[in-house]
Amino acid sequence: MLKLYNTATKKKEIFKSIHPNEVTMYSCGMTVYSYPHIGHLKAYLMSDTLARYLRDLGYRVKHVMNVTDVGHNLDDEDDKDDKMEVRAKQENLTPWQVARKYEKQFFDAIQEINIIRPSIIARATENVDHMIELIKKLEQNGYVYRTKVGLQFDTSKFKNYADFAHLDLENQKAGARVEVDDERRNPWDFALWILNKPDHIMKWDSPWGVGYPGWHIECSAMCLHYLGEQVDIHTGGVEHIKIHHTNEIAQSEGATGKKFVNYWLHCGHLMVDNTKMSKSLGNGYTIDDLKSRGYHPLALRYMILKGDYKKPFNFTWENIHNAQTELIKIWRNVSKIVSNVGGNILDKYLAKFRDALDDDLNTSLAITCLWDLINSKEAPQDKLATLLKFDKVLGLDLENADYKLNELEDYQGISQLDKQTARLLLNDREKARQDKNYQLADEIRNKIEDMGFIIEDNKDGATIKLKDYGKLN
Repeated sequence: MLKLYNTATKKKEIFKSIHPNEVTMYSCGMTVYSYPHIGHLKAYLMSDTLARYLRDLGYRVKHVMNVTDVGHNLDDEDDKDDKMEVRAKQENLTPWQVARKYEKQFFDAIQEINIIRPSIIARATENVDHMIELIKKLEQNGYVYRTKVGLQFDTSKFKNYADFAHLDLENQKAGARVEVDDERRNPWDFALWILNKPDHIMKWDSPWGVGYPGWHIECSAMCLHYLGEQVDIHTGGVEHIKIHHTNEIAQSEGATGKKFVNYWLHCGHLMVDNTKMSKSLGNGYTIDDLKSRGYHPLALRYMILKGDYKKPFNFTWENIHNAQTELIKIWRNVSKIVSNVGGNILDKYLAKFRDALDDDLNTSLAITCLWDLINSKEAPQDKLATLLKFDKVLGLDLENADYKLNELEDYQGISQLDKQTARLLLNDREKARQDKNYQLADEIRNKIEDMGFIIEDNKDGATIKLKDYGKLN
């Protein structure tokens, strides 16, 4: 029985969907003004794993992810430069061109780590009409007032505003959020529709004048439009709890009068050497950075799956190296099994695997179950059938293990000519050994190793492998 840790209640709860055999899920997506780094990908991997497991349990999952492609500031500090417009000027593009460019990079990145594209991708710019309609409802319900900046949500009218994030509003300092709009009634009130910005490039007509939506209204409007007034699961990063998701709840429930989301799941940050990964710190590594160092993107997926999604995970090059070494062993074990004969799924292993995932997506324990199966003495075809069943959730592409090992050679910069040369040298070494010319054999070994390969001698002969990488075919 699946149990999920619910941020709203701070405890694990048995999952029960609103409608039998159906799950609605919303995930906060990227703000597409710059390239995606691997720190962004951890939260989307958590959502992907959850959606995969729910489907494996037999649910029909309707998964919506937004793309924030409206230019504005994510911290409500309206005196700061717009990130989308700044990037547009830097690259001599329009904000819309910037959005499409980095949106593509984002979806390319999630594809590289085998994240299944959500059912619906909701662009903010294509849903402004739904945001306007939601603001109208809030206005009718008495939650909206106007300042020199635009329309504001009056949090004092929403009595449970502080509950979700357990905010201490009485002691909360106003800070910059009030300084930029001294007409706000409460420091934590937030913008729904921003006006009086004639130089802002991205803007739309509305009943209140030409302007553009605040950040928080986007997710509420799109979630309600695509999934309905009540949603099973909402996911995002821990940084969204205190402001963005708190404001989503206020807007959505203020408009509908109904409980917005039943289960809130939040993902911990991906750290770099115990520091938060960010572009401003220069440690925002990308998928291409991993590949340029010879690491397969799925090694990142495997590395993250070995941790607890709720907790921060510390990325180091040693960690990704160790993860890749383990993943290669998995791919090698799978590639050795001839797949032209069907096998049976081993129920006792599947039960343990599901027990692990039922405990709030304990993917670390699920991977332990995978290794227990690999190291077992079960029939190879049964082992393969069960591993492939596991992989429907883990997403390590075990079905294409041979191909993945070959991809690693490409990332390592090993050319086909290098491979061919190494194999010819291996034949020369074997002949030297047969002739008992061991000095020559050792010289050839050294030459092969200088090319970036290692030789493994066994009873069936010698094989060449990349150092820490896959076996050469």
